[in-house]
Amino acid sequence: MEQYQIVPWDDLSSDESMRSLNLEQYVPPEVEKLAYEVMKSYDMSVSGMTLITSKPDKGGAIWRIETNRGPRSLKVLHRTPQRSLFSVGAQEYVVSKGARVPGIILTKDGRNSVEAGGKLWIVTDWIDTLTPVMKIDLEGARTLCHGLGEFHQWSKGYEPPAKAGKSSRIFKWESQYQKIMTKIGWFRHIANAYPNTEASGHLLSVLDTFEGQARDILKRFQESAYKRMVAKGEAHWGLAHQDYGWSNGQMGPGGIWVIDLDGVAFDLPIRDLRKIITSTMDDMGAWDLEWIRGVIDAYHSANPLDQETFELLWIDMAFPNEFYKHVKEVVFTPVEFMNTELNAILDRVVATETNKWDVLRELEKDKTKYAAGDYPDVTAAPSGPYRYKDYAKEGAAPIVEIPGSKRKRKDKEKSDAIRIVLNPDGKAKIIPGGETPRKLSKKEEKKLAKKEEKKLSKKQLKKLSKKELKKLSKKEEKKSSKKELKKLSKKELRKLQRSEQLASQEGLAVRKPEKAVSPLRQPVKAVAPERERMKRYKYRTEPAAVKPKSGKPSAGSGQKSRSTAAGSKPLKRSTSTSKPGAALKEGLKKAAGGGRTRSAWNKGKKKVGVKLYLTAYRDSKSARRTGLEHFDDLHGEAAGTEY
Repeated sequence: MEQYQIVPWDDLSSDESMRSLNLEQYVPPEVEKLAYEVMKSYDMSVSGMTLITSKPDKGGAIWRIETNRGPRSLKVLHRTPQRSLFSVGAQEYVVSKGARVPGIILTKDGRNSVEAGGKLWIVTDWIDTLTPVMKIDLEGARTLCHGLGEFHQWSKGYEPPAKAGKSSRIFKWESQYQKIMTKIGWFRHIANAYPNTEASGHLLSVLDTFEGQARDILKRFQESAYKRMVAKGEAHWGLAHQDYGWSNGQMGPGGIWVIDLDGVAFDLPIRDLRKIITSTMDDMGAWDLEWIRGVIDAYHSANPLDQETFELLWIDMAFPNEFYKHVKEVVFTPVEFMNTELNAILDRVVATETNKWDVLRELEKDKTKYAAGDYPDVTAAPSGPYRYKDYAKEGAAPIVEIPGSKRKRKDKEKSDAIRIVLNPDGKAKIIPGGETPRKLSKKEEKKLAKKEEKKLSKKQLKKLSKKELKKLSKKEEKKSSKKELKKLSKKELRKLQRSEQLASQEGLAVRKPEKAVSPLRQPVKAVAPERERMKRYKYRTEPAAVKPKSGKPSAGSGQKSRSTAAGSKPLKRSTSTSKPGAALKEGLKKAAGGGRTRSAWNKGKKKVGVKLYLTAYRDSKSARRTGLEHFDDLHGEAAGTEY
């Protein structure tokens, strides 16, 4: 019996009987059954299990379990097992370094996790005394960010298990900024496509401001020390939690405990700090310089910053991340979102922006408080283009582009790089455009030409009749068969020839060539075996009875062609070593009157050969059933022929 595979269950909300159910407090019975099976792998006896929360849209859940060894946590991680193994390994690593993170409980056979239902399951310690810190209170925020700095410090030097899927965002900052800028361009097209929605005009009125901010900050980012910093490698910077906040960092024994490490990844650690700052400013409705300085100082006391890191933190705060986070829903449900929620969101975002730049300009002066970092320029020539995705997958050292390098390409000038066509049903169709074309290489020109030929050929095929299509398909078959034969080795060609020879002997529709011809030059069209056999019996040496001119039958006209004349011996097959066809020719000459002229030969052939052949073959109905290889035995002697 196949094991149940865990999939998201948020589609249950469409079921009428499940609409009143809170899906975040529900798991399917199959998942609960798997949970009991997983717990059997651990050295503990379970007396109770309580669902704390679930992720119905992703297929994850967490339970508190009561065991003979105290309360513990059972969790099914919603990501792939390989990706989850990266997180489990990270959790074990930081615990070994002394981090305040729940410890992983090992199974009976010493494993840190169990795979079931296509997901990874873990059991950890349950910390009873955890309590959230105050969100708006500066002291609570300082405590939270100090704990974050400690976690980042403990995570440095982590190396994932060999079988784990690697998760790294450290080299993707620029591509992330470019993605946000592109989608802000989509917002404009959507607003123009639905001018009658309530928030269409409001959205268009603020897009220029946020687009300009993103463009200016991206330029400053490109001039920063980012590439020199990431050249230090992933282990130097350690892990970022990616979802750190007031619920995943809580006060417990000894300080802040960090929980829910499912999404940890290699990254510049200040990304976590920026998310806390900008999201809190958005909740407060205004930017607070004293609050921001307080949390940065608390973080710095646990994980020291330098000038270059502080500058990247400032750049990330200045980029319109919060605007994008709140408005991106318009891409998925444009009409509904713009008619119901977007106006209120834009009002709040714009109100928060009123003093943002004043605070940032003042905060920028704090850069001199920090020491300069040691990030030397890259002097070695790159061995290839700088690609974020390849590095994240392979884990090789980053390849940094140097100004003036031959490999460096000019950036494309973009203006509204993406166009969106919105259908009446609200779905968006994205059409790339707005890029200035660059000169194509010869290889690219050839590829483009082939694509155009394919398009033209498709159009031409539609115009062809059925007969023309059949002819064309036969030509293509010939070409493909020749190509396949060329790819074969000598041994494979020999095997193919032998199989064809055997098939022809057995009466199959394969004709063995008379001469030794290369398989590449053999005729593609197979000759039917019946017609091939007919050729061998076409001409007979025994003359057929010929009607006299008077119309009366001759003496031997009443005999059947299959029987021999009375008193005569049946003819045997000729074993003469003379030239092929000599005996046949002599018999035909006699039948035609013994003449030696060409016309007499033709007359004999017409009168004698064809009639006797038809008589013999018409009576051989069993030849098709039993195989033409038996035709000689069944009809050769009875027909009274010699060949």
